[in-house]
Amino acid sequence: MQADFGWPPRVSAYWRLTRLNRPIGIFLVGWPMLWALWLAADGLPNADVLIVFVLGCILMRSAGCVINDYADRGIDGYVKRTRERPLATGEVSEAGALALFALLALAAFGLVLLLNPLTIALSLGGVVLAATYPFTKRYTHWPQAALGAAFAWAVPMAFAAQTGSLPAGAWLLFAAVLVWALVYDTIYAMVDRDDDLRIGVKSTAVLWGRRDRLYIGLCQGVFFLLLVVVGRLFDLAPAYYVMLAAAVGLAFYHQWLIRHREREACFRAFLNHNVLGGVIFVGVVLGV
Repeated sequence: MQADFGWPPRVSAYWRLTRLNRPIGIFLVGWPMLWALWLAADGLPNADVLIVFVLGCILMRSAGCVINDYADRGIDGYVKRTRERPLATGEVSEAGALALFALLALAAFGLVLLLNPLTIALSLGGVVLAATYPFTKRYTHWPQAALGAAFAWAVPMAFAAQTGSLPAGAWLLFAAVLVWALVYDTIYAMVDRDDDLRIGVKSTAVLWGRRDRLYIGLCQGVFFLLLVVVGRLFDLAPAYYVMLAAAVGLAFYHQWLIRHREREACFRAFLNHNVLGGVIFVGVVLGV
């Protein structure tokens, strides 16, 4: 879907470059951020913190998409899923993309300046992770882990903003989110695996080959085990575990979707992780 609201082509190209027309990434960053805020606050977080984090999530995910497309500008044209991206087609210049990335990152940093010094310090690490992740696929088969660290960085930031501290539970949840990203981004990489093998792009989907579903399943198990430990650590109510069981059911559904490794089915499984994240959020809200 290319929702451009009838804007001029140049404006539409920049809109699509931020991927705001496809907000799945906002949810994949946003759900763990919300889990962390509710756990840190033991209920509804401070309104100002919540607003800053929601807006910051949108801005930084958009900035991440821009720098990702800048990093991939030379290869996106050779991949079926990405060949219509604005940098690949020449609709946006390299300088324009870098300027937009800087603008979005600075806007997000301006929001963080409204929070405490610990959160401000942590935000610098978040910018580094967001800016460097897209280049890791040139050097390692584990760019999904780099993406996971970038997406999960909202977790310690949320605890820092809400409580002014970084308890062990924050890092446990950080680890869970990183493993979750390994799951859904490997499934996402399965969509492009044939193209990636042809042009030499690295990913866990390429590394794991025909054992991909096995390793994804192992990561799913670790993810849910960590979430059970999080529930125990934060003394969450039984409703949390009920919703966690529902999320496990969704994980089995994702395994069923990717069983033939078909592009469209893998993409549906990736998108459905938004539902899984929302189910867990409901569990956290009911459990605190």
